[in-house]
Amino acid sequence: MTVNVIAHITAKPGKRGEVLAAFKANVPAVHAEKGCIEYNAVVDMEGVGGFQAKLGEDSFAVIEKWETMDDLMAHAASAHMKAYGAKTKDLLDKRVIHILTSA
Repeated sequence: MTVNVIAHITAKPGKRGEVLAAFKANVPAVHAEKGCIEYNAVVDMEGVGGFQAKLGEDSFAVIEKWETMDDLMAHAASAHMKAYGAKTKDLLDKRVIHILTSA
């Protein structure tokens, strides 16, 4: 069973760039983890018609795909994720994580 994750991250005003820099620095360690299929930060695409619901200038989403729930849980407990969390915790306003499976 593939595990899909969409995390909506909202930085404090004006801090998204700093959070994204820390995120991008952590990506190689995450990609090296067992079971990581996809792990990528995304922001609003510009120039899209009126049907787009924007995340906003202080927000981004993380699109993740893991082979198993155990792989996701190991990722969440990893030393590099704990370090990333400590580095960014004072820069964040809100974090909402959705763990999803195919319908």
